Amino acid sequence: MNIMPPGINTRPNESYRKMEDGTQEEYLLLKELAVPFKAKTADRILAYLPALQHSFPGMAVDRYVHCLQTATQAFKAGESEEYVVAALLHDIGDLLAPDNHGAVAADMIKPYVSAETHWMIVYHNLFQGYFFFHHYGKDRNMRDRFKGHPCYQMTVDFCGKYDQTAFDPNMDTMPLSAFEPMVRRVFAREPWGPQTKNEQFPASY
Repeated sequence: MNIMPPGINTRPNESYRKMEDGTQEEYLLLKELAVPFKAKTADRILAYLPALQHSFPGMAVDRYVHCLQTATQAFKAGESEEYVVAALLHDIGDLLAPDNHGAVAADMIKPYVSAETHWMIVYHNLFQGYFFFHHYGKDRNMRDRFKGHPCYQMTVDFCGKYDQTAFDPNMDTMPLSAFEPMVRRVFAREPWGPQTKNEQFPASY
């Protein structure tokens, strides 16, 4: 029998071993202990981003520089702070989920951003396919299934103006430190606050 130690940062003396057995007191304590951890979400994101330098090779800049360049272009074009942060983080899921990295990034920012920004990041990799899917024998116009959606043009523009143009070793690129205050402000918002509500999207958003 292989019994694993409980691990670090645990409370092994808590009474329940199944969630259904936990008491209200224990769950209220758990909620309280989560507060300082959640408050450091921006710290963890900023610390993780440089790891994108270790994504798969083959482009003129690595994935980390690509994210910085995408955000730089969005910032210089006058996009909103939320949009710029989404641009910075749009490929953050590339290391752990390269085949659905858009959904990973979108779920990470979902409680803090508008429904439109979330949708744009969910589907950006499909929309980005317009620029290269045909080289793999795939339909580059798969994004057109979403024509008529409120966020269709927004996502087309994100990919066309900022994402697909961010592979330039000679681009004047803002450093991560320039975006740090923006990331902290977005992730300091109330999770699931008013910024996430939009009548054009289903209530299940």
